[in-house]
Amino acid sequence: MAQPIIMPKLGQMTEESTVVRWLKKEGEAVAKGEPLLEIETDKAAMEVESFYDGVLLKILVQEGETVPVMQTIGFLGEPGESVPEGSAVVAPDLRDGVAEPDKASALRPAGPELPDTPTTGERIKISPRAAGLALARGLDLRGIQGTGPGGRIVERDVLTALRETGPAPAPQDSPVVPGGGTPLSRMRQIISQRLTRSFTSTPHFYVTVSADMTAVEQVRSRMKASSQQVSVTDFLVRASALTLAEFPYCNSWTDGKTVTPHSGVHIGLAVALEEGLVVPVIRNADKLSLSQVAALTKELPAKAKGGLLKPEELSGSSFTISNMGMLQVDNFTAIINPGESAILAVGATTRQPVAVADRVEIRPMMKMTLSADHRLIDGALAARFLNRIKDRLEDGRL
Repeated sequence: MAQPIIMPKLGQMTEESTVVRWLKKEGEAVAKGEPLLEIETDKAAMEVESFYDGVLLKILVQEGETVPVMQTIGFLGEPGESVPEGSAVVAPDLRDGVAEPDKASALRPAGPELPDTPTTGERIKISPRAAGLALARGLDLRGIQGTGPGGRIVERDVLTALRETGPAPAPQDSPVVPGGGTPLSRMRQIISQRLTRSFTSTPHFYVTVSADMTAVEQVRSRMKASSQQVSVTDFLVRASALTLAEFPYCNSWTDGKTVTPHSGVHIGLAVALEEGLVVPVIRNADKLSLSQVAALTKELPAKAKGGLLKPEELSGSSFTISNMGMLQVDNFTAIINPGESAILAVGATTRQPVAVADRVEIRPMMKMTLSADHRLIDGALAARFLNRIKDRLEDGRL
């Protein structure tokens, strides 16, 4: 019986995905576990692989087309097998980031890898982001030494090669449109749609506090002396996670009629990439030590920039932190991610005169602004929540 290939549902908020390219042609054999096609969501590009041995009988959705998740996009089966008109099949669903692949699905996410090169037949391992950049700039991938896991070519390798070969030509897939602009990437378009919907459908309000980071700086210095590197973001994640466990409404979301608690405290970290923003997730952050958090805040953004994040690392966040302190921003407001009720925007730590008892001292101060969904969180709750994070930072014992 022919098996339907469906567009996987890679996260609870993912509504549609785009077929970037098929790695097999109709009639070609497909082995179980072999990459079959590459797709792009609002979060990332990734390859998906087959759950079955067989032949690609039919492609229903062509490259560049965008379809809703769980829609049939092709069929796998035995050579000569007839293709049904359609099939209602449940796709793999990552609920709160936990994969639950249905056996009827013919796809599963796979590590990114390019098809054979046309001249040598050699298979090139490369991340989707690196591949997209290389193809857009017309870069020959042969001869590039990958520095990613297993020798995989990642974005930094492509950027290094581009610098060595001189100025790159303008991307051929970004035609100029009337008025002098260029079309948004698919990823940027979906981000635009989702955040516009969030901002216009969710009543945002904002609360700002200034935290004295003296204790955090002292702890960081002590840990650095013992060869433990921790960042301000690590303290923010730890303080926010512990506070979310105390304030369950801030770790829930609402559709305006009901309140749905999240299954755990899962902190999303906003990471800026060239083509848009991604939010890798630290799962069950309230159960992790500061050192464990520090390891993940280094690992996940690095994987995001290398195009190596897995689908489960990009879904299921219950609260997001956006830290722009390293960009020398004093304070800002952020838009709540769909499926959450609040987001924390963090500015730079700057030395300022502060009244301490009856004297003035120069202290490292950092502003934090909480954007909250007013349908679920009122002003008093937001103030208590944010000040509890502040208290934890100023205490420094995390």
